Amino acid sequence: MRNRLVLLPGWGLGVSPLEPLAAALRERDAHLKVEIEPLPQPGTHDVQAWLDDLDARLPENTWLGGWSLGGMLAAELAARRGERCCGLLTLASNTCFVQRGAWPQAMSEADFAAFLAGCEQDPPATLKRFGLLCSQGAEDPRGLSRQLGAGLPVVAPQVLLDGLRVLEQLDTRQALQDYRGPQLHVFAGRDALVPAQVAGDLLELLPDVETGLIEQASHAFILESPHSVAATIRTFLCGAGDD
Repeated sequence: MRNRLVLLPGWGLGVSPLEPLAAALRERDAHLKVEIEPLPQPGTHDVQAWLDDLDARLPENTWLGGWSLGGMLAAELAARRGERCCGLLTLASNTCFVQRGAWPQAMSEADFAAFLAGCEQDPPATLKRFGLLCSQGAEDPRGLSRQLGAGLPVVAPQVLLDGLRVLEQLDTRQALQDYRGPQLHVFAGRDALVPAQVAGDLLELLPDVETGLIEQASHAFILESPHSVAATIRTFLCGAGDD
């Protein structure tokens, strides 16, 4: 179903931040069916269990995409499905959220460990801090942070911890290389969590993929600039043969 796009959200903030983007995409193309699916809650931080959940739940032969952690999971699922995935798009998604030897453009291990410890001790405060980081670099960071916090789902602390541990483990470089379908990876110029330089590193790894940059925007550009992001995605879908 090349007129169907499934989007996955980022860590901790639920599906609400993606809703303005989904609405903007539907406005641009009434034939495009855009669905937002929540992240898995399999009761474990085993990455394969998360992918098994998504593979069983999400329709096949659609476009797969996601924001931040959601984009990383979409990349892994696209590689697993191969020709059963129409194409992949990621939004503010790094290949590794935590620094690795050959991928330094990511959060340091020490910072991530502190973030994980904070989530164990005080999940609400950690989610508030995360919202502030997501909105850092926006034109109105406080207002954007309030928007991110307005639709927070009620989630058990263990679910949040499982999500962070999945985020810590993921390294999508091999999945991105294995997946042969069309790919678009969009980044933000003022992202405090995923450096914009990742776009260049990604093109060195995969010269044939498409990248986009929303220059004056934060990690939460899906909520900050939904119409700009929708235009970028629509151009990609058209160019990849969606019409």
